[in-house]
Amino acid sequence: MKKLSYTLLFASGLVFGQFFEKGKVFTKQDTLKGSNTEFRNFWDVKKYDLSVEPDFEQKSIKGNNTISFEIIKDVTNPVFQIDLQQPMKADKVEGSFPIAGYKQDGDFIFITTNKKFKKGEKYTINVIYSGNPTIAKKAPWDGGWVFTKDEKGNPWMTAADEGIGASIWLPTKDIWSDEPDNGIIMKIITPNDLVGVGNGRLINKKTTGSKTTYTWEVKNPINAYSIIPSIGKYVNFKDVFEGEKGKLDLDYWVLDYNLDKAKKQFQQVKPMLSAFEYWFGPYPFYEDSYKLVESPHLGMEHQSNVAYGNKYQNGYLGRDLSGTGVGLNWDFIIIHESGHEWFANNITAKDQADMWIHESFTNYSETLFTEKYMDKKSAEIYVQGIRKLIDNDIPIIGQYGVRNEGSGDMYPKGANMLHTIRQVINNDEKFRQILRGLNKDFYHQTVTTQQVENYIISKSGIDFSTVFNQYLRTTKIPTLEYSQNGETLKFRYTDVVKNLKLPIRINGDQTITPTENWQTVKLKKHSPVELNNNYYINYKNVQ
Repeated sequence: MKKLSYTLLFASGLVFGQFFEKGKVFTKQDTLKGSNTEFRNFWDVKKYDLSVEPDFEQKSIKGNNTISFEIIKDVTNPVFQIDLQQPMKADKVEGSFPIAGYKQDGDFIFITTNKKFKKGEKYTINVIYSGNPTIAKKAPWDGGWVFTKDEKGNPWMTAADEGIGASIWLPTKDIWSDEPDNGIIMKIITPNDLVGVGNGRLINKKTTGSKTTYTWEVKNPINAYSIIPSIGKYVNFKDVFEGEKGKLDLDYWVLDYNLDKAKKQFQQVKPMLSAFEYWFGPYPFYEDSYKLVESPHLGMEHQSNVAYGNKYQNGYLGRDLSGTGVGLNWDFIIIHESGHEWFANNITAKDQADMWIHESFTNYSETLFTEKYMDKKSAEIYVQGIRKLIDNDIPIIGQYGVRNEGSGDMYPKGANMLHTIRQVINNDEKFRQILRGLNKDFYHQTVTTQQVENYIISKSGIDFSTVFNQYLRTTKIPTLEYSQNGETLKFRYTDVVKNLKLPIRINGDQTITPTENWQTVKLKKHSPVELNNNYYINYKNVQ
């Protein structure tokens, strides 16, 4: 191995030091993790061909990842950055081009070159890796690997790494904006008495001596944190969903002693798919199938490999997050995590700061499923019920370029923002076509908040820019102050961004357009004004 030259690293000013942003401290290491720097912006990942072999007793893993990529702009003597977080280590780095040297520095592998690369050229980098990955303390929230045992004492292993990043265990280009366009091949090597389950479809199973290799293929682009192996005493059963694009294969992998429970609980999958195809359009990954895999943690939206750990009960581990009772009519993890196949996996945010694109739409998918599965009144009760979970602590949008996500309010507050926007549009079919259009027009793409905002504004014909500013970029909730004198209603907004444009309907069908200035309107009747609780605003009678 040749010694890595740090000339470009020092010149970039990205490796050492720290900077301050809105009261938070982010290091230059955070920038390396979260930004499309000079070490990333000249190459585009096309495919990952990886293998992983966990050792349960040692709580270690080893494997390799061959990264196929294309040069997207002319560059001379560039430095490639591959992400691999400590304490994992790169044992060997090879390329289909001459490598001048490489060095693992902290959570990164920097590969130096002495070569001119031309736009359009295609190459590979292969990283052989090993080590003891970070162990998740409370998966899936803190991230890391899970080495545990099932109820019968059999080894059970997997990972969850949305927040912390796939490079917690896999050498990868760990930035949301660059997905492998042509998918992945993943080989999972297990002892013969265990089963390795990955994303996509099982294309090969080979036993050699005491080990078995399960080879899985994903044909579609996939976000890195969705690339997850699961190893356990799994059994498999299958079904077929007749969907908008034809027959969708349903593939279920559960612990052997939970087979009967799974066959009963997973009957909710078809109604879920039917509802979401109605609202969002066809399931985005017919080529890769739909899969539920039992997990030792609660659940995650791993693409075509949804992790399920809700213990075969309705609600969220048996309770209703809305507090209304509505959420006990369906299995939260089946519904919520599958909703992410459209918002997070089909449409993926380019930057973690825009994670609301994943969570707000998917949280609202719970309401939309309820409406289709039950009725609209129940759906409205549910979405209003989850407001009690909103903290309004910090804005929903995080800081860009440093792998920073905003407030957890992106779930219930984001859902209620979308529900409010739906009220303003006041045309459920138009609203549905906007949701379907998002999934069609941004099919298998990474996007920004601005793209999503502009799309909704354009397709609705309504300027929601101040509404997005209000709910995504501040912690203030609009308050409608009002007083009534007979048929005269006096009203104004407080706690709003400047010039908030959020009309609301009162008394069923009468529309008012509040501003920060007092206005009056004549009502159609003397009885107390009927306020619409489907808008996520506060009402305050100041009479």
